Amino acid sequence: MSAPDSAATATPPAPVLSYSPVVLPIPGRPVDLQVRVTAPVTGTGLPVVLLSHGHGNSHHLSSLNGYAPLAHLWAASGLAVVQPTHLSSRTLAHLLADSPGAPFFWRSRAEDMTHVLDRLDVIENAVPGLAGRLDRDSVAVAGHSLGGFTASLLLGARLTDPDDGGEVRLLEPRIKQGVLLAAPGRGGDVLNGVMAERAPVFRTLDFSTMTTPALVVAGDRDDSRHFTDMGPAWHADPYHLAPAPKTLLTLFDAEHGLGGIAGYDAAETTDEHPGRVAALARLTSAYLRSAFSPGDSAWRDAQEALTTGPDAFGRVESR
Repeated sequence: MSAPDSAATATPPAPVLSYSPVVLPIPGRPVDLQVRVTAPVTGTGLPVVLLSHGHGNSHHLSSLNGYAPLAHLWAASGLAVVQPTHLSSRTLAHLLADSPGAPFFWRSRAEDMTHVLDRLDVIENAVPGLAGRLDRDSVAVAGHSLGGFTASLLLGARLTDPDDGGEVRLLEPRIKQGVLLAAPGRGGDVLNGVMAERAPVFRTLDFSTMTTPALVVAGDRDDSRHFTDMGPAWHADPYHLAPAPKTLLTLFDAEHGLGGIAGYDAAETTDEHPGRVAALARLTSAYLRSAFSPGDSAWRDAQEALTTGPDAFGRVESR
């Protein structure tokens, strides 16, 4: 094993439990909301991370069954991860293709996370061994790709509804931290790719009101030309265009899959690199641990181990 891979996985993994589905009936939602919970087997006062899946081509990765490499490593570090299956999931496409909001269900995705927080007691009591172990004052949202867009809205970003022209603000005040993973950048004229017409909601995305602290993760080879010709810099927009405090983690040689966070051996991952996934999991979990417990040195230690020297996985800047 190479030196950087060793640094990324230096701490032996702790046992975790993963339980699904927890089924939440939501009035007006066309199907019940199903979630997976992944948490350490032991420990109390666990910070809660709401993880929003992307809109990839694989059937199960865009559901509560995706992102296992990230969810398991986060749980092993002491976080409780809650993953919903959004209406945009490929697993539901055959049922909801003609439903209002299809195919992206951008508003419903954000509302799912509010429903999860509203019913956290139900979720906690449904998972064997989890009751009484969650810290409701330490809640974060994380999202990859379209999930990053969802997380941005919950962190305070605003947009104009393309259907009625009204301003949309979906800020969730119970969420205290965010992690944006290969999230979309700014709207406006920079959206000149084929997706600009298919997803007009992205055109008005405005980060100037995204005040909640967040870690923005961008791959320096994540060139989303189906949206823009800005290159990888587009995915760093949530860092540069949102109010402080914000932190940017730029991963070296990472494409949109960030090494393969969406699933083990996922065919849609173009830059598979287990060491990068492990490093990303350690850095993001360390960021959250130190954010929720300011005396915790995890974030400083992870940066020193993984973003310095010739074998660095990336670089970090903050403002």
